[in-house]
Amino acid sequence: MAPGIPLRLIGTSDLHAYIYPYDYYRDRPDETVGLAKTAALISAARVEATNSLLLDNGDFIQGAPLGDYAAQWLQTDKSAIHPVIAAMNELGYAVGTLGNHDFNYGLDLLETALRGAAFPVVCCNISRPDGSLYFEPWVILDRAPRDEAGVSRPLRLGVIGFVTPQITQWDQSHLAGRATTIGIVEAARIHVPELRRQGADIVIALCHSGISRKTPSPGDENAALALSAVEGIDAILLGHQHLVLPGSDFRGIAGVDTGNGALHGVPAFMPGFWGSHLGIIDLLLVEVESGWRIGRASVAVRPIYLRDGETVTPTVDADIRLLEIARPAHEATLTYARAPVGEIASPINSYFALIADDPSVQIVNAAQAWYVRRLAQSVPALAGLPILSAAAPFKCGGRGGPDYYTDVAAGPIAIKDVANLYVFPNSLRVVKISGAVLREWLERSASLFRRIDPNSRDRQTLLDGTFSAYNFDVIAGVTYAIDVTQPARYDSDGELVAAEAHRIVDLRFQDEPVDPSRDFLVVTNSYRAGGGGNFPGCDGSTIVFEAPDANRDALVRYIVESRQVEPKSDGHWRFAPWPADAIVTFLTSPAAATAAPPSGVSITPLGPAPGGFAIYRVEPN
Repeated sequence: MAPGIPLRLIGTSDLHAYIYPYDYYRDRPDETVGLAKTAALISAARVEATNSLLLDNGDFIQGAPLGDYAAQWLQTDKSAIHPVIAAMNELGYAVGTLGNHDFNYGLDLLETALRGAAFPVVCCNISRPDGSLYFEPWVILDRAPRDEAGVSRPLRLGVIGFVTPQITQWDQSHLAGRATTIGIVEAARIHVPELRRQGADIVIALCHSGISRKTPSPGDENAALALSAVEGIDAILLGHQHLVLPGSDFRGIAGVDTGNGALHGVPAFMPGFWGSHLGIIDLLLVEVESGWRIGRASVAVRPIYLRDGETVTPTVDADIRLLEIARPAHEATLTYARAPVGEIASPINSYFALIADDPSVQIVNAAQAWYVRRLAQSVPALAGLPILSAAAPFKCGGRGGPDYYTDVAAGPIAIKDVANLYVFPNSLRVVKISGAVLREWLERSASLFRRIDPNSRDRQTLLDGTFSAYNFDVIAGVTYAIDVTQPARYDSDGELVAAEAHRIVDLRFQDEPVDPSRDFLVVTNSYRAGGGGNFPGCDGSTIVFEAPDANRDALVRYIVESRQVEPKSDGHWRFAPWPADAIVTFLTSPAAATAAPPSGVSITPLGPAPGGFAIYRVEPN
């Protein structure tokens, strides 16, 4: 048999503007994040390989406050190079694709940023209204890698990119009238055969999408498993879900080899988020009569740190080159993030935001309602209807770890603290819904909780670990209770799974039961209003007002004009009682031990938990 060609694919995903190993929200170094740390793994992976290719899977310009700073900088200096792209240029990325958050600042800013890239960025499923593709759909890299005998062989590597098609809903304020999308699998069936016809020997898919447990359907957000069944794809890079493959995150899904890293036999990896892991696919390409095929494949993910309880041990040191390249942007971001905008009278944290009505959510709801009420008399669409406000906690541990919580001290509050409270640069939206839909919205939100068996006396976990905290909307302006002894009406993806179940009880507006036929205005964000999270009443069609400002900017203005704010729980929601001898538990940060106890519930510490968390018992008051 002729010597094969060893080829190593090295990849990152969901960097979210983290270059420095630094937590801008806590204003301190953080060994668990940063492309500068991942860069050390990249260097080692290249040294080990005869032939390698470095790729990125999207969501790279938005996330950390450095991304917000860079977006403002590029708006004033369009010749500047985005600091993340400068770092990627230095590392020698071969190809990248786009993630949904790369569109958060708009197409013009994205195009400005991409002009600085020394590597192609491909995406095949976003088009202009006239049908022409917005970006190059794919690229063929002509390479001459060395085979096992040390002889250079010509090889044509095709790399194709895909983004979650929901971007036109989630960022419709930026994309409406300028861009359309089609599903990932649908686009693959069009472009992969063409890529093969153009002479690609191997096809690598950069898929900014994850793996769903649902039956596949056209236009899915997480379509990677179905993509792997499209003929002609040899390897897939995954992302978007901030999880890890190979590993246990996708255990139990048919077609997913969690041990070896494969989807329907196609080698694939998902490398975490914020630079936490580097993905590696090692291929041995063998020549056959029809061209090249994969003779052997192995997949791995390498972490930049290890965690044992509360102890974090770095596996690598940061790359000095990247630190120097990013230093001006990093230092400017620190200045930007530390600028005070007002004062808060008491601390704000999110340690208990998933088990009680919480000040960290209430301050956002108060700011959103304040912003819209100021406009209600001058905007006809906002006049004459009750104004409610919906907000969710963003930083509540979970896959982010025991340090991933909001924690803002009393006193001067800076932009970094506002960004800590409201992580995403969403735009403010107002939707019009009925009381019946309002109840369904809250039912969808209540899917966060596992069902508690009132007859069990064993420990029962309250929070569903697969549910994203940013989908736990608390709606201010009404009061309600959540009965977690009932099944969840919706699953974690927003699909109706228990039509007879109802967790939301005693839903009231101004102390009266909510009339299902009465209309309400709900202030929310562009992600939710456009369909993000698959919430009832939120598909883009119910939007009655699109604010010119971001939710975060509304929060800043509220604090600036108030000068001093006193965040507090207003008791908008509570748990319906469960038996006093039921042992119901939840995980939070060990730092919660020093925080003020939540209102509406009693909590009892039960000791440390795996992953560096602390476990508490919770009981309704």
